[in-house]
Amino acid sequence: MPKNEVQKRRGRLPSIEVVDLFCGIGGLSYGMKSKGFKILAGFDLDWTCQYAYETNNDAKFIYKDIKTVTKDDIKPLYSKKAIKVLAGCAPCQPFSSYAYKNKKKDPNKYDLLYEFGRLVKDVQPDIVTMENVPAIQSFRLKPVLADFVKVLREENYHVEHQIVYCPDYGIPQTRKRLVLLASRLGKIGLIPPTHRKENYMTVRDAIGDLPPLEAGERCPSDELHRCRTLSPLNMRRMMATPYGGSWKDWPADLLLDCHKKEGGESFGSVYGRMVWDEPAPTMTTLCTGIGNGRFGHPEQNRAISVREAALFQSFPLSYKFFLDENEVSLSKASRYIGNAVPPKLGEVIAESIIQHIRNTK
Repeated sequence: MPKNEVQKRRGRLPSIEVVDLFCGIGGLSYGMKSKGFKILAGFDLDWTCQYAYETNNDAKFIYKDIKTVTKDDIKPLYSKKAIKVLAGCAPCQPFSSYAYKNKKKDPNKYDLLYEFGRLVKDVQPDIVTMENVPAIQSFRLKPVLADFVKVLREENYHVEHQIVYCPDYGIPQTRKRLVLLASRLGKIGLIPPTHRKENYMTVRDAIGDLPPLEAGERCPSDELHRCRTLSPLNMRRMMATPYGGSWKDWPADLLLDCHKKEGGESFGSVYGRMVWDEPAPTMTTLCTGIGNGRFGHPEQNRAISVREAALFQSFPLSYKFFLDENEVSLSKASRYIGNAVPPKLGEVIAESIIQHIRNTK
């Protein structure tokens, strides 16, 4: 009987090894590592992510453009008898509704999923996972998702993908993401939801115990619990925003010109406050600014802090983002966190792979 089959029947899994493309600061890798996977390396073109990736994942960060990565960069990393996982979250900005209207903005990013497909063909991992925005399903410039799935099926992978609502898996924000799983070992799919509406993780669950802050202040005991300064005008706007409210609740003299124009209603959540007993909104790369969404604290007159954004993304308090947290860049931290795959979602993907391996004969 093959060794891997004996291990499965005895309840032991073979070694599961992961190479993470477009790894960023390592949210996906960290979630998989938390489930016992061995993270070998992460590839990314943002060299500033190296410290966070390597420190939290005990893995090598490889600074390289995905378009120049080849099988010779990846295949030697894996052990011969391990289950080989190739993971990645190609940058999602090209597939957003904004990017579609401004398609000259990111012309070089449309083909990144094709590069992922090329590497799957060349490396032949046992399992592939990919996370992206739901809009990639209906992207009108190129059928990138359909083409990626076609490549996988031509290479004899069983493929499943679905839209995940993050609160269904214990993540305290209303983020929606497409998650794809593919395996050469047999049929594969995501585990069932672990939470329902009545027990969703909420803003209160995530940040209710953190010390209060004033705008522009940092917490003496937690350098990442810091928030942006507000101008006198924006402070007046924040103070005029009731619990759960937004700019629509302001007096006329505080309104921005864009809100007064036809179509201004479409900016309904900007300058909004979160609600304690609901999940937070989706964290973005601008999530620490009150003018970029419903990123106002439920009660305090400020935008959410870096620490609060990280907790909404399910990063643990122990996660290290910077070598020197006394010199945190709010813009850089917001970008890292907003771009990341929530580690908890990485755990869900890993648990799905574990159950798939156990059930595959």
